[in-house]
Amino acid sequence: MEAKSTTTPSTVLGRQLGAELRRLREAANLTTADAAEALDCTKGKISRIENGRVTVRLPDLTAMLQAYGVADGEVLPRLSALAKKANRRRRESWWSQYGPVLADTYRDFIALEAIAGSIRTFQAQLIPGLLQTPDYVRAVTVASQQWQTGDEIEKFVQVRLARQDRLTGESPLQLWAVLSEGVLLQQVGGPHVMHAQLQHLLTASELPNVTVQVLPFSRGAHASMFGPYVVLGFREEGALDVVLADNPTGSIWFEREAEVARYQDLFDAARTSALSPVESRTVIQRRAKEHRT
Repeated sequence: MEAKSTTTPSTVLGRQLGAELRRLREAANLTTADAAEALDCTKGKISRIENGRVTVRLPDLTAMLQAYGVADGEVLPRLSALAKKANRRRRESWWSQYGPVLADTYRDFIALEAIAGSIRTFQAQLIPGLLQTPDYVRAVTVASQQWQTGDEIEKFVQVRLARQDRLTGESPLQLWAVLSEGVLLQQVGGPHVMHAQLQHLLTASELPNVTVQVLPFSRGAHASMFGPYVVLGFREEGALDVVLADNPTGSIWFEREAEVARYQDLFDAARTSALSPVESRTVIQRRAKEHRT
């Protein structure tokens, strides 16, 4: 997920925020003219906000939510955080100190991950970043050849490990990962690193908020085999998901409902075809022993 996208991440975040505001306005049966009246602005400004083309100030955001009758106390803090990321005004987040080693797409993925309630991911080649050991992260980072110095590599490793706090902190992230069986076989860092990595994967899978399934080779061809993707979901009912998918030229954001629905269907098909979590643990244990011998 480190590659750069042809779509600017700030635009992705802005559109995510705008889509949320449009959904809330329509749920309140209000027109853009109604919203404009509440903000004492033009309909054009409302349209630009909903299309992610302008920054959204906190007073405007608060006024919109009040006009839309949003009573959920979690909505304003989450959308405020999203607005701050989209506006690029606040640089206080923990990952800002690592800016030089983070591509824009990855930086904004971390920003969304920090406020997400759930992640569903399919991985064809790698253990998901939230479940990687330090040695595994280091081996992947070196192999990518995107960073040239040892200091850059170690900073990137620190970022990935810091992200993992989302799994064990307050209000932990719900992670559901479906892994191609090939992920367990790829000798990332060598057999010693892989043995330790798969043992760590088993330990992580015991967390109540983590589900790991293995999609075995025996299942044959499947729709998700063409590339990894991550579906980020948010806590309140009706919130729009967003997808980050990899392709041969980089990573691409998808926010349109039809596009996101396609990836949701892909994931549902993958998890249905995969082994159960209990069966998956048996396979992971067997592969871990093979790496040790």
